[in-house]
Amino acid sequence: MTTLPSYFLILTLSVASIKFFALTHSSYALGSGATLAVVSDGSATVCGIVAGEPTQRIECYHGGNIITVPPNVSFASISGGSRYFCGLRSGNYSLLCWNSTFQPKRLYNNYSVLLENLSIGDTHICSTLVGNGKVECWRKNRGFQLPPFGYSQFASISSGFGFSCGILRNNSRVRCWGNMPIASEIESEFVNISMSSLVAGDSHVCGLDSNGFLVCKGSNSSGQLEVPESDEPLEYSGLALGAEHSCAIRSSNGSVVCWGGRGQFSVNVTEGVSFEVIVSGSNFSCGVTRSNFSVMCWGPGWPTTSGPHLPLRPILPGPCVQSSCIECGIYPQSQNLCSGFGKICKPCLPHISPSLRLLPPSLPPLPLPPPPLSPLSSPSKTLTRALLIFAMVGLVGIIAGICTIMYCLWSCGEKKIHNSVQPTITRSGSSSRGGGSFSSYSNNSISQVPSRSSSSITRRQGSFLLMRRQRSGTSSSYATTTKHTEAEEFTLAELASATNNFSPQNVIGAGSYGVVYRGKLPDGRDVAVKRGENKKRKFQEEAKTAFESEIAFLSRLHHKHLVSLVGFCEDEEERLLVYEYMKNGALHDHLHNRNSSFLNSWRMRIKIALDASRGIEYLHNYAVPPIIHRDIKSSNILLDANWTGRVSDFGLSLMGAPETEQEQSAMKAAGTMGYIDPEYYSLNVLTTKSDVYGFGVVLLELLTGRRAVFKNGEEGGRTVSLTEYAVPAIMAGEMERVLDRRVGAPAAVNEAEAVELVGYTAMLCVNLEGKDRPTMSDVVGNLDRALALCDSAARARARAPAQAQAQAQARAYVPAHGNDKDDGDGDTSSSFISDSD
Repeated sequence: MTTLPSYFLILTLSVASIKFFALTHSSYALGSGATLAVVSDGSATVCGIVAGEPTQRIECYHGGNIITVPPNVSFASISGGSRYFCGLRSGNYSLLCWNSTFQPKRLYNNYSVLLENLSIGDTHICSTLVGNGKVECWRKNRGFQLPPFGYSQFASISSGFGFSCGILRNNSRVRCWGNMPIASEIESEFVNISMSSLVAGDSHVCGLDSNGFLVCKGSNSSGQLEVPESDEPLEYSGLALGAEHSCAIRSSNGSVVCWGGRGQFSVNVTEGVSFEVIVSGSNFSCGVTRSNFSVMCWGPGWPTTSGPHLPLRPILPGPCVQSSCIECGIYPQSQNLCSGFGKICKPCLPHISPSLRLLPPSLPPLPLPPPPLSPLSSPSKTLTRALLIFAMVGLVGIIAGICTIMYCLWSCGEKKIHNSVQPTITRSGSSSRGGGSFSSYSNNSISQVPSRSSSSITRRQGSFLLMRRQRSGTSSSYATTTKHTEAEEFTLAELASATNNFSPQNVIGAGSYGVVYRGKLPDGRDVAVKRGENKKRKFQEEAKTAFESEIAFLSRLHHKHLVSLVGFCEDEEERLLVYEYMKNGALHDHLHNRNSSFLNSWRMRIKIALDASRGIEYLHNYAVPPIIHRDIKSSNILLDANWTGRVSDFGLSLMGAPETEQEQSAMKAAGTMGYIDPEYYSLNVLTTKSDVYGFGVVLLELLTGRRAVFKNGEEGGRTVSLTEYAVPAIMAGEMERVLDRRVGAPAAVNEAEAVELVGYTAMLCVNLEGKDRPTMSDVVGNLDRALALCDSAARARARAPAQAQAQAQARAYVPAHGNDKDDGDGDTSSSFISDSD
């Protein structure tokens, strides 16, 4: 079994959400977060968070043995899947996972973006982000569908086999997602039922509706939906669902009742026992007893040789938190159970009004009749009021139209101004020498930028309104307001003089639209001058379009990770753009020039990727309207004298995206082979996620050192795409097989995790469907984290000599049988990925 990859994204378990949705007992599913978890792989593995100790560590029962799970740190919740289990650290900022070897792998660590509602299905892990309720999922199979943008505010979620379901915050309705048909079936069966809690099993879901009655939907192959009859609301509380059975805790006395599973769960071992928490594996269930917080397990899948009572230490009935618990009070014995380090809050009962308690569980409340019309609402007066409003709106429209016409007349006479970004690069027929920037480019373009009217180019796609920033301040310091920075207008003679009359010795790049020259202005500034030189009429028109496009964009943008425009020249048929000079050329050249040694460290590669991602994020999130680059590739990422990555070439860029089908069909897909979004190329569906795809290919280039399209000698010289080559290895957890050998294997554990994080980010970026790709804000957050891991690895290497000397001195004073002290963060284990940074 392969270990879980140290993956990214955002997940943790929020105590607030637990307190809101829990009932008299904790409510958990086959794979939902709790203080107790079961691994459903046939190994009879049960894990819990230990009570009565200052550190709320994890302990497991596995194969008849008690396993102390590293690291020795506090956890808020754990959850089990089919082959592994995961734990959310106290504070909701870090997630660790373990497989059968019980060696931890950190999946996520972010102090500024917290997670809640941890839930694990058979193989996928899902969570919601604290604050906005957005769902994120990891380790999911191909075809696993996330909730659509309209269903992004979830109060709680739970996961089954190949699907997850959640309760929406705004209307308490159930929505499901995943790659199994049962997801849509369950969602349709709940229809408009309002739910207060929800848990999932293999292929069914149960929960309490807003009236406090138990409702189950989904597969009923073994009677798992045949809930016990109930005449009172809130008769049942804690729930645990397995593959073909369901269990619940009776609110009155804490006893457990199970149904389904062909009657095999009606056992006597739980009679007379009260439980605080119950969880289920595929074919057995376990619970934390109320009397002494011990663990009991039962069901046909539980080994009879193990007995119902497990020799685990007492397990917490709920997470220890730093809270006043003013909502519902403090759990009895809280101070002893948390050993003075935090307290356990009582779960809250949902408010059920007396008028609703007599309603049947599956019927929504009847709609209220419309109120009678008041005397002031007579038809004649209503019509008069409507006409008055219509007249006011019309007057405002006329005034706005007049102002718009006056502004257009005034602005038409203004002198053209420009601003900061960079030259255009390789299109079809580009020379091998390089593209329109400061170094060589070798990829062929698929098509050229189409002409678009200024009205259609400035429209903003409506779907952008649904995009929200998911990170907390990662690049806010880099985002400046969009502004117009006036650029210089040069004469042709001035630029000829700066470039030694456009001497061949000054050429630093070439492309289908022209040649880029290095120049020096009279004031000593080094610049790059892009000159369109193709005299064919077709290319003249395309060059003019690209020239005007870059002018339009560069006059609006200002960001440290976009190449700045210095000036321009338009003299009859001559069109030249002047950019700040990028001393270190294009990323493409350094990656694919085997003699280049400047990118032979993973930290440098990740840092350049982070720089470029911040520039693209600026275009998507801070430019108004948003800008879609349409040609993100390594040859359009340039490096200045300080090796800072800058995005260049806006010749194909668009403001927003076409809003109508007519506009989309009239606009040819544009980009570069190997980088172009397949959804955009085949379906003409253009969004910011098209840039995310291209950037994902760039990340794969940085990891592998391979071109976007190349001939694979291992497969008889067959031409393959980089995504075809690298993604399967990443998915299989064999990323080291495709890493660039010039850099070599990561030297430290944290550096290895950083590279792995970049790999999984790239894999998500190149998903075939745009809705499955992350936003650029998500990408920036992941790369920022990866760079921090590299920096921590470097600091650790710098500290190593001093630490070794100190340890050598300390050993001189330690008795021969002394033990190394574990600092509680797991760093003493060489196989553990440190969680200290």
